[in-house]
Amino acid sequence: MLRIEEKLKILADAAKYDVSCSSSGSTRKNKGGVGDASASGICHTYTEDGRCVSLLKILLTNHCIYDCAFCVSRKSNDVKRAAFTVEEVVDLTMNFYRRNYIEGLFLSSGIFKDADFTMERMLRIVKKLRQEERYNGYIHLKTIPGASEELIKEAGLYVDRMSINLELPTEAGLKLVAPEKDHESVKKPLAFVKDQIASFKEEKKLIKHTPIFVPAGQSTQMVIGATPENDFEIMQVAHDFYKNYKLKRVYYSGYIPINNSNSLLPQIGSAPPLVRENRLYQTDWLLRFYGFQLDEILNPQHIHLDLDIDPKLSWALRNPHFFPVDVNTADFNAIIRIPGIGRQSALKIVQARKFGRLHIYQLQKMGIAYNRAKYFLQCVDTPFILGSPSMEHVRHAILSAGTRHNQRKVVAGQLTLF
Repeated sequence: MLRIEEKLKILADAAKYDVSCSSSGSTRKNKGGVGDASASGICHTYTEDGRCVSLLKILLTNHCIYDCAFCVSRKSNDVKRAAFTVEEVVDLTMNFYRRNYIEGLFLSSGIFKDADFTMERMLRIVKKLRQEERYNGYIHLKTIPGASEELIKEAGLYVDRMSINLELPTEAGLKLVAPEKDHESVKKPLAFVKDQIASFKEEKKLIKHTPIFVPAGQSTQMVIGATPENDFEIMQVAHDFYKNYKLKRVYYSGYIPINNSNSLLPQIGSAPPLVRENRLYQTDWLLRFYGFQLDEILNPQHIHLDLDIDPKLSWALRNPHFFPVDVNTADFNAIIRIPGIGRQSALKIVQARKFGRLHIYQLQKMGIAYNRAKYFLQCVDTPFILGSPSMEHVRHAILSAGTRHNQRKVVAGQLTLF
């Protein structure tokens, strides 16, 4: 037991740098076994920076044949090494699940010996969980780059989501810090899984009892801040991967310096680019759910995201001709472009105006960030202002209001301690 605890400590700690552990979107249902990963939902627990901690998140091993400069598990790094057996991972998963500690399994691994050797063991784990333990809970499996298509296809029958890390956004950046790797070894399995998902869906139309294959889709992850790609390059890559491989998510992980062994990487003491990471996620959200095109937010003339303000506000300030938007007449797609109004609030506005024209107090009750949105919308009782304020004035006013709000929150937090 002591040895298992030591392995768990080493391999769970090594897995924390992988943020692509979403646990939603599966349609796998309980058929008399243990657990349920159906769309009714797996409960999520998040850390303050947004990382999901609801899953048993471990590596099969932190041994690795590669020497990627940005990776804590690279072969030249002087860290404790460990490896679980197939049976140990299965037992840990079932014991943690039965004690209500976890809602599912996120399994990744370093590569020992070769890709197929590692992938075969990961396949045995998920197969044993499904067939012998009758476990129907959520399983997210990281595909090993270079593994055979036969192993990937069989694993896809037992897991809910598969993912494979792109590592660095561009091939040039990857060659700087991981010359043994290339993007083709990632693109090939992503394309294979995408084609298999489509194939199984077509078969389902003809054969009722066709097995499900990766029902929650696939995702990838990019490390940002380790190499000099700009935000436009990063989002171009993400946009292309969403389009070409039908990904559910692209994750952006701010690089955390772990040693000073490589002069090409940020050194220990450098702050992780967490604000930039957040801005990339916001941009990703705008592209997927708000109808924005990439060139509206980032383009060759505007290659960096503004770290002081979110990308929707940044776009609005650069496009004053689009505003003000009349919330009583504009369509849904125009309303969701107003800074401070999200999709749910926009739906409430469209539904509420069926019963009468909307006033300021009604918008405030709908939960929109009115102090931000007021510069970009118009309703029945919007105050008439002689001359439109400049966008620079609007930016300054919003930033000043945000600073005052944050200061009030800090003071209130301190007073509650006494």
